[in-house]
Amino acid sequence: MPTELPSSSAASTARLSTWRTPFVIVGFGCLISLIAFGPRSTFGFFLTPMSSAHHWGRDAFAFALAIQNLLWGAGQPVAGILADRFGAPRVLSVGAVLYAVGLVLMAHATNEPTLDLSAGVLLGFGLSGSSFMVILAAFGKLLPPQHRSLAFGAGTAAGSFGQFLYSPIAVLLMDQFGWQQTLTIFAVSMMAVLPLSLALATPKTQETKPSQGKTLAAPQSLRQALGEALGHRSYMLLVLGFFTCGFQLQFITVHLPAYLIDRGLSAAIGGWTIASIGLFNIIGSLTSGWLGDRMPKRYLLSIIYFVRAAAILAFIWFPVTPFSCIAFGATMGLMWLSTVPPTNGIIALLFGTQWLATLSGLAFFSHQVGGFLGVWLGGIVFDRTGSYDAVWWLAIVFGVLSALINLPIVEKPVPRLAAMPA
Repeated sequence: MPTELPSSSAASTARLSTWRTPFVIVGFGCLISLIAFGPRSTFGFFLTPMSSAHHWGRDAFAFALAIQNLLWGAGQPVAGILADRFGAPRVLSVGAVLYAVGLVLMAHATNEPTLDLSAGVLLGFGLSGSSFMVILAAFGKLLPPQHRSLAFGAGTAAGSFGQFLYSPIAVLLMDQFGWQQTLTIFAVSMMAVLPLSLALATPKTQETKPSQGKTLAAPQSLRQALGEALGHRSYMLLVLGFFTCGFQLQFITVHLPAYLIDRGLSAAIGGWTIASIGLFNIIGSLTSGWLGDRMPKRYLLSIIYFVRAAAILAFIWFPVTPFSCIAFGATMGLMWLSTVPPTNGIIALLFGTQWLATLSGLAFFSHQVGGFLGVWLGGIVFDRTGSYDAVWWLAIVFGVLSALINLPIVEKPVPRLAAMPA
């Protein structure tokens, strides 16, 4: 940001500062996270009525959601670059519009290509622009370092609460108005993101040019930022560990209900297990954010990955009962998205916040690649062996490896920032 602002810009900034308090910034960001994650968490309720109405196999709906997850991950670094360049509100607003258009088109999709375009492409890129990664990066730029980790936890927990809240809302709306109208109502709700995003206005990042003079502390171009991060050992270890997070989460989310039915339990138990994950995820995300301000974040990540591995081992080792399922869901929920606050916190500590959305987006892409492989391998292994055992053990091995991989991370600003104030 220039050292001297024009008088009009200074006046505008002064006016904004009167209402954009840390409480407002975090509160509005959490509302956006809740609104964006809510509809996505309900798509499972639409599988049966949409497939029945259009005489599709379930694979058609599943393929569209697979595209969504992959493009969400692929689009996240791009959304991060744009947010760092042009500010979070523009990216959040465009993402919300794409999200809304995708929901409306999904409601009126009568063939599989249209479903792939709406539920897959538009919603995937819409999530890239409106998801919590852009929001957390804005928190990192706008809030003081001592409050960042807790704010990261709050933003992540808000998305989890959206998943918990929107499920009964979706069921109620579908009973009252039908599935098409429900999707349309969700699309309209996404428009609330546009005014809410104004609270997350961040300084626009400019490419470094000799003529600019001193505009930012240790300014960087995008190419310099990417080269610095991709050549940094601690960042690469962090990204590798985040792959495991996606692998475990998506495998469990997609395949756990079927696994429980195979073990003779009812579908309701699977639903309660997933619900317990969402509920305890709120507690886990907030706690992780709080702990991230009070202990080394690499140790926190190692503990999370190790506890996950131990929980999965205990779950598949002992008899599967309704009690063990809920206990497993609660334990995994505490660890579910609790990796996000310390991961973003380490990135901000290492490289500063200038390109935080970009570098967090690259890490999230690793997460989504892991998720894609977790879902895909789960299906392939079960089709070929009639069992998920191999993938469960792979999830355990990945968890232990990630616990070890995060330990050598050095939580120290790069030399470019080491001599500068936080």
